Amino acid sequence: MSTNNILLDGVGAKFFLQNLASQAFNDGRPLPFPFPFPFPPCNNRRLLAARSPPNATFPHPEFIDLHLPIGEGSRPPSFDCPRDEELRYRIFKMNADDIAKLKKKAKDTTISSLAVAAAVIWRCKALSADTKPEKSDTSTLLTEIDVRNRVKPPLPQYDCGNTILPIRVSATFEEVESGPFSKVAENVSLGVKGITDEYVRSAFDWLEVHWWLPHGDYMVSSWLGLGFERVEYPWGKPLYSCPVVSHRKDIFWVFRDGVDGGIAAMVALPAEEMVRFEGLFHGFFA
Repeated sequence: MSTNNILLDGVGAKFFLQNLASQAFNDGRPLPFPFPFPFPPCNNRRLLAARSPPNATFPHPEFIDLHLPIGEGSRPPSFDCPRDEELRYRIFKMNADDIAKLKKKAKDTTISSLAVAAAVIWRCKALSADTKPEKSDTSTLLTEIDVRNRVKPPLPQYDCGNTILPIRVSATFEEVESGPFSKVAENVSLGVKGITDEYVRSAFDWLEVHWWLPHGDYMVSSWLGLGFERVEYPWGKPLYSCPVVSHRKDIFWVFRDGVDGGIAAMVALPAEEMVRFEGLFHGFFA
């Protein structure tokens, strides 16, 4: 499946696949779901429209305004790389025991699996770069959040647009490298908790009046809650579900691996950087 995030985010894509699968039961038996669609899509793009006039009440460092001059030492992220740059591709797996150990290391068994997995990936990526940064330099990570249930009133159950906003968290390289893992994981987790209804409205107001890009060093994009692997077709459920390899070295996709609570991360990096990333990743669990 290929889509465009302007039309659908991951949740919307899952609804699309469920509706598509429901129409595939065409062997003469009655459709097992209410016809025509079991998940009637809501495509009302006004539900998250900017207010009139727009009123951004929060700073939004997760975006960069491309109309403004870029400060010294700052660069707009591309989340892509030249096509002639050769990348290696790897899937790094964390089984249920690994995730439990990470949560114990984070000193918070209620923290999300995504938060601890993103914290590990952040550390490995920050420290595997070609040039070693100063300890006081800032490293930034973007994660994503579905705001359907963060706004008031919540969006309709089967809203099928794009309701994803990036969340930006930052720390010094010293904190990422040698600080307690619990602090790094908490940093990721706290970023999610700050996304309120007013913050979401402020973000959409800000986006209305700026020409922008997401602003961070790298991004962890989660498929953990989407459930593509649970969509049932007439011939059964998928054996495996994961993103297609992408020529991007600053976005990492995190997705379910098996049925036992395991998580996998798809990583694309230049060869030497991948060697360092692998060493850091496996060393973390040693």
